[in-house]
Amino acid sequence: MRIFLIITLLIFNLNAKSLFSNDLQAESAKYIGALKDLLIATQKTRGLTNSYLHGNIEAMLLVYGQREDMKEAISEMEAMSLASDPIIHSRTSAISNALIKLNRRALKKEADMVFEEYTEQIHQILMLAQTVSKRASKDLNPLGHKLLDVMMQTILPLCEYTGQFRGIGAGVAAKGVISQEQKTKMFVLANKVAKFSDRLIQDLREIVARNKADCDIRILDRLDDVTKKTSNYIKLTKRELLNNQQINYNSDDYFDEGTDLISLYVKIFEMNNKSMVNNSKGWF
Repeated sequence: MRIFLIITLLIFNLNAKSLFSNDLQAESAKYIGALKDLLIATQKTRGLTNSYLHGNIEAMLLVYGQREDMKEAISEMEAMSLASDPIIHSRTSAISNALIKLNRRALKKEADMVFEEYTEQIHQILMLAQTVSKRASKDLNPLGHKLLDVMMQTILPLCEYTGQFRGIGAGVAAKGVISQEQKTKMFVLANKVAKFSDRLIQDLREIVARNKADCDIRILDRLDDVTKKTSNYIKLTKRELLNNQQINYNSDDYFDEGTDLISLYVKIFEMNNKSMVNNSKGWF
């Protein structure tokens, strides 16, 4: 009778969890976590550098702190077994070398050029994330695959679009004026941020509804926060930056508002990541 109950339990939960531990899934989750840290630190470096080059002198000291976070994230990635994969190793090394060179000369270059160069490296980080996802996906549990897809296809791009939004806006606020090109970019980014936040809410609500025993249901409260805070940041941007002839909004305050929003996305990422690690443990 006991064996029958165990078998029944396994059948009901097999779609969410494997019978045996999935070490590759656990490793992938940890690697993606470090990669996320690299992405966030590079975004902050880009935004703070842009703010400094537009006249916010106080941002310079913060830039160096973010550069250290970038180094730490890369070191953590390189210490994991996934780093031995030739393609992953090659792309990680290329990103690391490019960021070292960029950091050395960033504060001496034109703001728009530096912003685009950091954005290119963030694009490479996102491409690396896709590589890790593709090479690991065939060996993931069903739930692990869904969670990884949300983290790679939705949360990281959402963090990047919001990071660009924050970075350009902080520069505009520091300078006190906005060009038509910047205004157009920010309207496009506002639409992307809204679109990806809606996708995040829809996808995660569906995943949690179908895997309540294996997901942190507290994430639903976080999704309610996403709806409110994303909308508020976009409204703030339009009110203070995009619809004003003279801009008098504090650059640091605008940057911090964006950072708080990205931190919310990151918290959701980390909750997913933890569920992915727990899901990798299997039943035996």
